[in-house]
Amino acid sequence: MALLDRALVRLLPAVPKPVVQRLSSRYIAGPTLDDALSVVRELNDVGKLATIDVLGEEVSSADEARAIAGQYHDVLAQIDDQGLRSGISVKLTALGLELDHELCRDNLESVVRDAAARGNFVRIDMEDSSTTERTLQLYRTLRAEGHTYVGVVLQAYMRRTLDDVPGLDDVRLCKGIYVEPHSIAFRDYVAIATHDEYLLDSALRVVSDAGIPRDRYEFQMLLGVRPERGDELVAAGHRVRVYVPYGTHWYEYSLRRLQENPKIAGYIAADTVGRVLHPFG
Repeated sequence: MALLDRALVRLLPAVPKPVVQRLSSRYIAGPTLDDALSVVRELNDVGKLATIDVLGEEVSSADEARAIAGQYHDVLAQIDDQGLRSGISVKLTALGLELDHELCRDNLESVVRDAAARGNFVRIDMEDSSTTERTLQLYRTLRAEGHTYVGVVLQAYMRRTLDDVPGLDDVRLCKGIYVEPHSIAFRDYVAIATHDEYLLDSALRVVSDAGIPRDRYEFQMLLGVRPERGDELVAAGHRVRVYVPYGTHWYEYSLRRLQENPKIAGYIAADTVGRVLHPFG
């Protein structure tokens, strides 16, 4: 069945968008900021922190990129006004990285300044390998200019990552889910995503044995992935932060989430067959 699921992953771009949307809905708060804020309140109520992300990687104009930046200002204002425990994460392509370097920098800096003024924090997500150098360049530039309320993500499966670490501040390490060639990425790398139980157990042993204070680390998870395990970590006194994406630009993000978990592709096949056999059911 696993081989079939992996084969189906390759067919995902041909799957009707409504089917993809329905199956990926567990990973996305919804199309509006109110949807995201509602999810964050629920997470806060059970002791979890959050990080809100505005989906919008496929922007094609400067106006769209500025609009995404504007949405982030709205997010920061609402987090502040409602007293929510949430930061934000940004993808630089959504802020115009592929359109114009200065446009992206201006959008990013305005968001970072807004977050700092509110005592909040911006995490710059890492995207596919074509953006790595430019992402790190912008991050280093902001830090060098004294912007301390911003961090960056590095992907453990990239071969360059060990060389990128020195000199960086406030780094979040993730496995990485973009499909990259073997020449630049460890394609057979063991999964180190926070949801992996072996790695969770190992991390718990490390922080315990080292006597690391619980306010000096946190576990981070994706919305809709192992929420019960997150509840257990919170109950045990650990900090847990959940990534909460929202927005109308959901399709590319959804494909990556589904491609990351081939088992879900099997559900897509079953759903599609069911729609054909029972179109009015």
